Amino acid sequence: MVLAAVAALPRSAVLLYERGDVTAAFVDKGDDFARTFLDSGTYGFIPGFPSAYTQPLYGFFLVPVYWLFERSWVTVGIAHALVAVATAWLVYEIGRRVLSPLAGLLAGALASLHPYLVWHDVHMNREILDGALAAAVVLLALVVVDRRSAWLGALLGAVMGVAILGNVRLLLLPLVVGAWLLWRGRRAALVPAALAVAAAALVVTPWVVRNRVSVGCVALTTDGRALWKANNVDTLETLRSGRWIDDVPPIPGTPPTPQDAGAIYEETGRIVRTDECAQMRFYRARALEFVRDHPGEKAELALLSAQMLWQPAVTKTEGRPGAGTWLDTARDWVEPAFMVVLYGLGLFGAFVVPRRFVVLAATLLAYQTVMAMAFAGETRYRAPWDFLIAVAASGGALRLWERFAPR
Repeated sequence: MVLAAVAALPRSAVLLYERGDVTAAFVDKGDDFARTFLDSGTYGFIPGFPSAYTQPLYGFFLVPVYWLFERSWVTVGIAHALVAVATAWLVYEIGRRVLSPLAGLLAGALASLHPYLVWHDVHMNREILDGALAAAVVLLALVVVDRRSAWLGALLGAVMGVAILGNVRLLLLPLVVGAWLLWRGRRAALVPAALAVAAAALVVTPWVVRNRVSVGCVALTTDGRALWKANNVDTLETLRSGRWIDDVPPIPGTPPTPQDAGAIYEETGRIVRTDECAQMRFYRARALEFVRDHPGEKAELALLSAQMLWQPAVTKTEGRPGAGTWLDTARDWVEPAFMVVLYGLGLFGAFVVPRRFVVLAATLLAYQTVMAMAFAGETRYRAPWDFLIAVAASGGALRLWERFAPR
């Protein structure tokens, strides 16, 4: 109950303050997909035209919420707050298993009171599911390595498969976690690790098959333009000038994307046909050409992405919500102050918590860094995984308390 209150009450306050913007501004593409699906049975932007232009999980998360309770800031906010409470509980279980119930309680509180997440979690962003699934993956990995259970290995893989459907950057996560299982459990972990990888592939396969049949290509997402926006000759200058990759100038003469076509349909009712598979291949090829032809610039871009991912302050880009308001003060001072303390306690705690957890956490955070360097880095891509630092920080904080607290 304590953790539920710690997670839910701050988010409820933000939800009430932001109620006018929750379903009106900066919403994820999954919202469009969910509404189209409920109206027509088509999972896409336009009725009768299936699409794979986004990771599917968040849209399918919204479908039952909208179907049962209608689309409103109340239903979306409550659904997100419940996910945040579940995440806090999972982090508690991780801390309890790694250290102690008290450490778990502190870790859950630290993860829940993360200033960026308190704000971000009540808005329509798919990262709310990333955090919950990441915590579930870590908890299951710790349980599997202790019990060497085949069916728990399969369950771990299934959860990782669902996580991939929510975030394509996690495509190689089963291999990373499987390698950790083998390192920790040796031969006894071979079957659970293999089943984890196989189960993840099994969960992802129906979506890939659906895209091949209904959309026309084998893909997790056809949004190759997102990869190109993060890897072209204008990206580095765009980021250095304080803008985001969405502000990268488009390639002249390119046709409307499926998202553009969806906006046109919503505004005018006119259907603009797009070949999103061809667009995916076109933009993917341009992104790979940039990496091949401009390795030095790509290296600079990768380093900048890693910096943006790990810097304590929230990246402030043009067009950000609340620009020039108290939100910018929070981005400049509140979030950095919280993260500096969390980083410091987490670094100290790395010498307190068991080595198996330190290796798992370091491996997962390194993987996220590599993905950010390949695509783009920003606070919202790191924050769902900050609970790993919170667990180590709880161990560090309790050790300091034992050492310096008055007897």
